Amino acid sequence: KDVGRALEMPYAEVERLTKMVPNVLNIKLKDAMEQEPGFGEAARKDPRVDEVLKVALRLEGLARNCSVHAAGVVISPQPLKELVPLYKTNRDEIVTQFDMNGLDKLQLLKMDFLGLTTLTLIHDALRLIEKRHGVVIVPEDLPLDDQATYEVFSKGFTSGVFQFESSGMRDILRRYQPSRLEDLTALNALYRPGPIQGGMVDDFIERKWGRRAVQYDLPELKELLEETYGVIVYQEQVMQISNRLAGYSLGEADVLRRAMGKKNAEEMAKQRARFIQGATARGLPQRKVEKIFDLMEQFAGYGFNKSHSTRYAFIAYQTAYMKVYWPVEYMAALLTFEMGDTDKVVEYIAECTDMGIEVTAPDINESGVDFTPLYKESEPVITAEQNHDRRAGFTPPKKSGGVNPTLQNPAVKRGMIRFGLAAVKGVGEKAVEQIIVAREKTGRFQSLFHFCENVDMRAANKQVMESLIKAGAFDRLGGNRAQMMAGLQSATEHGADTQTDKLNGQMRFFAQAAKPDYSQDHTRLPYADPWPEPMMLMYEKEVLGFYVTSNPLSHCAETINIFSNINAAQIAESTQEREVTIGGMITKIRYNLTKTGKNAGSKMAVFTLLDLQGQVEVVMFPNTLNQFASKLVADAVVFVKGRLDFRREKPNIIASELITLDEATDKLAGKVRINLDAAAVTKEKIAEIKSICLHHRGKSSVYVAIRTDKGKVYASADRGLSVNPDTEFCRKIRHLLGPENLQLTR
Repeated sequence: KDVGRALEMPYAEVERLTKMVPNVLNIKLKDAMEQEPGFGEAARKDPRVDEVLKVALRLEGLARNCSVHAAGVVISPQPLKELVPLYKTNRDEIVTQFDMNGLDKLQLLKMDFLGLTTLTLIHDALRLIEKRHGVVIVPEDLPLDDQATYEVFSKGFTSGVFQFESSGMRDILRRYQPSRLEDLTALNALYRPGPIQGGMVDDFIERKWGRRAVQYDLPELKELLEETYGVIVYQEQVMQISNRLAGYSLGEADVLRRAMGKKNAEEMAKQRARFIQGATARGLPQRKVEKIFDLMEQFAGYGFNKSHSTRYAFIAYQTAYMKVYWPVEYMAALLTFEMGDTDKVVEYIAECTDMGIEVTAPDINESGVDFTPLYKESEPVITAEQNHDRRAGFTPPKKSGGVNPTLQNPAVKRGMIRFGLAAVKGVGEKAVEQIIVAREKTGRFQSLFHFCENVDMRAANKQVMESLIKAGAFDRLGGNRAQMMAGLQSATEHGADTQTDKLNGQMRFFAQAAKPDYSQDHTRLPYADPWPEPMMLMYEKEVLGFYVTSNPLSHCAETINIFSNINAAQIAESTQEREVTIGGMITKIRYNLTKTGKNAGSKMAVFTLLDLQGQVEVVMFPNTLNQFASKLVADAVVFVKGRLDFRREKPNIIASELITLDEATDKLAGKVRINLDAAAVTKEKIAEIKSICLHHRGKSSVYVAIRTDKGKVYASADRGLSVNPDTEFCRKIRHLLGPENLQLTR
């Protein structure tokens, strides 16, 4: 990318080249060019590409720039200026001019102090809980055996849970079924490119469920590796093995750990001899000792620091615990925390809906700066007395409907969250602070005119109020949004004049006679028909990032979820060329002419597909457009089949087919595949699957894939069990087996 920028190659073209690099850890550019023929083809066609690649090969490996380790702190027994060269950054930070390897050779101590934003999120959630319920929770005292919390992990309902949100991790959680903190610690350590590509994660899961034997070469290893089913997962285990088997001191063991991690061949040869000598001197058989050292060396490159992983797992557990027992407060804190990221806000609002938490529109009289928990008057408030010793050991009483451990039953109404005013696009925190100051001084605003009279118009200017009107923040003051927008100019002018008079000490003639009545002020607004619903929703999405009043996709949300194998929020985590099916509404269609290829000069289309979690751009090349042009209609709800393309600045979809809602069952669900895990298959579960199939008979064949320790076994169900895979059938199967274990294909 740097070479392309220096040689003035357009960003999109450089991005296309970078996307060709295979997804292999630490791959060299030369190896990438050998593995991907596209590089050679692009270089032959375009001399600029050839030049970029040649220069990049020469520059690869050179220091790109001077950077600062964000968490590294160097500690010395004497002033650092006497030991290493220092320099001052543009932020007045004093840093060493040596990197971590140079410092290590000088035997200076470097410690990493990690500042986690999630700790701030937890602090904010605890503050909301204490404010509403009078309950003081000490995170370090949480009970670590709460099964409802582990169910959040084992079912993969981890949106908003620290370190466990990605789709890949959710799949591993469902397969592994964690039930203790040690499980979360191990999965956190293993979910990295090295262990995943090396097959360690699959091996770990197979051993956990007994589908692969756990063996120890020496009895002494059982105590050290039993927690991780005989797999060396942590750096500390390497140190313990060398200490227990070969008599290493802990200092010597740390030298061995570092040598293995850095793959220092010369040092490793010394350590191998030292390890074998120390272990055989203790009477251990040399052949097994050599095998164990080779095993340690193999896994050391994947090894992770256990203390680091344990702390991360504990923080993840804390966030999941609060999501189970204090869902409204936790989700309000999470939404506030991600307020600047519209995509995240949309994702977490969708999660709130799944949890039975309603996120309501901003309100000029009730909203604060941040997202705020709201409760019904009938909902019990937990008092400090009920909190016993005001410590975390107290289990919160069940709210109306009971605690729902799966968090995915919207029928259980858990409360509401009011949208924060500062989360509205175009409304800054300074404006909101002035609104709150005026509200505390004058009481509730009774009209748009009353608002303009009392709020500092320099902070909450006309543009701010336009955004608030579009968001529906003034809806309860009388008049519709179209009227408010039409009367905004006169309202702001009235407000400015009133504030000027107050500053000059002037008062209205009748001001002393009676307090003004603002309750009928909305009648002063000019008449205007309410905005059509599509326009109102468009404005809401513009300033809030999602629909509040209604969702144009709500009537078909379940169908979209059933027949899509990905949503807009998951695309960034996916891979190049993956075949996908995604449902949503067509918006922002534009037509272009192709510039290259055999169809050069032909008409193509690019449109935005809006789903329940976000939006993605879809490209239709001429042949596809000619075939499906009649279905490419603005505001139409369709399914797009195609492949993911990551070669541009943002991922998009190259469409191969458009499918209407009416066609979905026939075209997307000709076959039903059910995935089962051999260890989890029971007679009762098979009976439930059969019962569901019998209650939804149809024409679609049912196929079963059973995962065993030796691979997958495939079978087809009896023709008498062919089904109609409608939304109710899919909902039942996914609830029984998990959403990832049902696949619909042609």
